[in-house]
Amino acid sequence: MFTKILIANRGEIACRIIRTCQRLGIETVAIYSTVDQEALHVKLADEAYLVGEAPPHDSYLNMGNILDAAQASGAQAIHPGYGFLSENAEFARLCEKSGVCFVGPDPDVIEKMGDKMRSRKLARKAGLPILPGTDNAVANEDASTKAWELGFPLMVKAADGGGGIGIHIIESQEELMPLIERTRQVAESAFGSSRLFLERYLKDASHIEVQLVGDQHGNLVHLYERDCSVQRRNQKLVEETPSSSKLTPDLRRRVCSLAIKLGNSIGYTSTGTVEFLVSADGSVFFLEMNTRLQVEHGVTELVTGLDLVELQLLVASGEKLPISQEDIAVNGHAIEVRAYPEDPETFIPDSGDITDLHQPEGEHIRVDSALCNGYTVGLDYEPLMAKIMAWGEDRNQAIRTLQRALLEFRVEGVKCNVPLLRDILATKEFAAAAHHTGSIPIWIEEFRDRALNKCANGKMPKSGDGQKNDHSNGLENSKREIAAAIGLSLAVALKSAQPLTPPAFSPWRLHGRREQLLSRTLGNRGWQ
Repeated sequence: MFTKILIANRGEIACRIIRTCQRLGIETVAIYSTVDQEALHVKLADEAYLVGEAPPHDSYLNMGNILDAAQASGAQAIHPGYGFLSENAEFARLCEKSGVCFVGPDPDVIEKMGDKMRSRKLARKAGLPILPGTDNAVANEDASTKAWELGFPLMVKAADGGGGIGIHIIESQEELMPLIERTRQVAESAFGSSRLFLERYLKDASHIEVQLVGDQHGNLVHLYERDCSVQRRNQKLVEETPSSSKLTPDLRRRVCSLAIKLGNSIGYTSTGTVEFLVSADGSVFFLEMNTRLQVEHGVTELVTGLDLVELQLLVASGEKLPISQEDIAVNGHAIEVRAYPEDPETFIPDSGDITDLHQPEGEHIRVDSALCNGYTVGLDYEPLMAKIMAWGEDRNQAIRTLQRALLEFRVEGVKCNVPLLRDILATKEFAAAAHHTGSIPIWIEEFRDRALNKCANGKMPKSGDGQKNDHSNGLENSKREIAAAIGLSLAVALKSAQPLTPPAFSPWRLHGRREQLLSRTLGNRGWQ
């Protein structure tokens, strides 16, 4: 096992990795940019090195500076976390050349699975079912013919994309070329590549992923599945495990065996996730593979009792997996939600300094974050603020525990989406596990209708501290609700009237695309 590692990341995942290293007695080296000098991961680590200015390509994507820090500190390995350089084959090869272990799979495997068209071919070769689609990049002049062959609805995807960016659903021939052009622009901007492919769109499907761990001695196990179907614009919001309400025992065995089949066929040797779409009739289709630690790995840890970061470090150091498939069992149910700094109704991103913070604590509650009072939520990096998780003996208990945790989660100074997350957990579809990848847009419309009806009926909500409003507070809240309702109505009307042109300026989108463009230039993929 390693005695010192460098963590080439920041925020909650850097803190998460450091905590496992502290438990194992491994010294940790943090890296930071000029805006992260006082960040929590820097304070938790044994050593810290400045690697550049705030822009990601100057710091967290600066391979040379990161490797220099590893050499200067004497770190034996580099853990990339997720995002940034975690799926960058070039960086993994540079680590090998520098004599530093890259905590992840073989660079060739990263490269193979990072190309969505190539990964589809590898999955099919391994015997996994894939959705009908194009095997090669689609040129504009061939798009119409290929679309008719596949049938509608279909999806146009960036071949070199990731993180849910560069994906559009096409419902008809009339939408085809405008959306292809839009997707090419997004793909070129975000990933430095305009290669696209077409794939049939599976409506009302569930997004099911299987967690794998493999070592360098031919051992590969799965840690069962996660349901990641609650997504907004292809970005996951809620994840849970197991998926017993959706998958029969036979279907679960099939999905897990398909993941193992693919992992064995490519010689997988780290933590990784094979993602599938599962239809209501039980049909299963390969979606993609992520060759890194997933954001949502914590729910798997809660039900298996295993530390995925520890397993990553063990296999990266050349040790055999200390567990066999027979040793792995699921105990109870776990759910995770992602807290983002955005208005829960309009989804307008927010930034600023956190002036007051209370994160939930207690039995069966886990919060992974790097938040603290005075923390600045800025626009330099990804916007994930915290991951709030809850465990229960069954799914209903886990939901209740998570609902209580979200009521206790309070942050001032920056808006966050926690009220939306509470609303999602309270829907009858989520309670019945009848939700799918298309549920969020339906729920959002329902939430907006409810808010409009509430305004129309003149209802005055309670204030944030639970006390009754006096007349002035009630009048003020009523005015605010009316203004919000008018704003929402205008936003909906404007959205429906907009032509198929690139979306308006968004600071998150601008920075996200800039970061992905710069990282793609270095071979990095987006993350989910």
